[in-house]
Amino acid sequence: MTGTNLKIDAARFWDTIEASAAIGVGRQGGLRRLALDAADAEMRRLFIRWGEEAGYGVTVDRLGDIFLRRAGADDSLAPVLIGSHLDTQAAGGRYDGIVGVLAGLEVLRSLDDLGIETRRPVEVVNWTNEEGARFTPPMMASQVFAGRQTEAWALARTDDDGVTVAEALTEAGFMGDAPVGGRPIDSYFELHIEQGPDLEAAGVPVGIVTGGYVARGMRLGIRGDNAHSGPTPMHKRKNALVGAATAAVAVDEIGWRYAHADGKATVARLEAWPNKPGILSSEATLFIDFRSPDAATTAAMEAEVRAALPDCARRSRTEIAIAEDWTFGGPAFDPALMALCRETARRLGIETLDLMSQAGHDAYHLSHLCPSVLLFTPCEGGVSHNEREATTLEAQAPGVTLLLNAVAARASA
Repeated sequence: MTGTNLKIDAARFWDTIEASAAIGVGRQGGLRRLALDAADAEMRRLFIRWGEEAGYGVTVDRLGDIFLRRAGADDSLAPVLIGSHLDTQAAGGRYDGIVGVLAGLEVLRSLDDLGIETRRPVEVVNWTNEEGARFTPPMMASQVFAGRQTEAWALARTDDDGVTVAEALTEAGFMGDAPVGGRPIDSYFELHIEQGPDLEAAGVPVGIVTGGYVARGMRLGIRGDNAHSGPTPMHKRKNALVGAATAAVAVDEIGWRYAHADGKATVARLEAWPNKPGILSSEATLFIDFRSPDAATTAAMEAEVRAALPDCARRSRTEIAIAEDWTFGGPAFDPALMALCRETARRLGIETLDLMSQAGHDAYHLSHLCPSVLLFTPCEGGVSHNEREATTLEAQAPGVTLLLNAVAARASA
């Protein structure tokens, strides 16, 4: 098996990408498929149909994660799992996450074409709400699957309209019966566009991800008091919107202070109530995150964020508290799987580049459950989380080919 150079059906793979690109088209030609909305549900049904037509087992768990299973010669063995996500940002691209799921489907189909029976079963998973664009935090379902949060916690998360994950699953028809996780997984492979410019700049088709930037996210709650914007004296104002803005500037400045170490701090979203002209807002919510290549730098950034908030509250005469926080990134992916991918690429004549991931991926959580590896493929200009996100079949085919060969070797060992 490891001495055979297996080939994908590249045209078929790209046909699935194009079929996905027609579901949930955004304003500028990208995609808008928020987790469990109508477009996401339509794409999920298509994914299931493809699996059923090929004769794969289909399982949907209680968080809506969808698993396509190709049986192994010894089907009692723990499966090799390939995964990513089909949901997108509110103004997202056609490839973020989607390439990984549909590359996994192409692996199963190519194994069928080639008449290869692997010793272990191979499964492909679409994780629910990876993006976190509808429900926070991101990578929600894989976090539960890996045992790092509870199913009840995830089901109770709400979107902007107060709809819970449980309600959205029921409405979309994807509240499955299977438990979330709690079963052995042999290994996990994830293929993803880089969302950065390094591979394209180096002219290298595949990245082997050695680890992820250590990231922290926070939801800040700011409380003030409603008042008329005209007659209320400045010294009596407690404008929650101003409190949030003050904190936003402080967070941004912390990012600049750590830019020399490739630290990054982001103000991702601001909500205010009532958020109308003529009245000061009494409540605001600010979503922030910060990250860096190493845990010590991220910890230092976190310390500065926490230290800055009391002064922001004092200056704006508001109350500012950390309502919720979360973390991801920082894992070292499995050395044996990385070595397998490097050796497979060398045999196939595919050049690779070792690099770190700066964005969040489901593989981070799976790395705490089983040996895991994350592979990157190029995207044009490193543009992502943008409807202009672009790539080509020629850019993606080497990574999908490497995935096929590495998974086949692992599943047959």
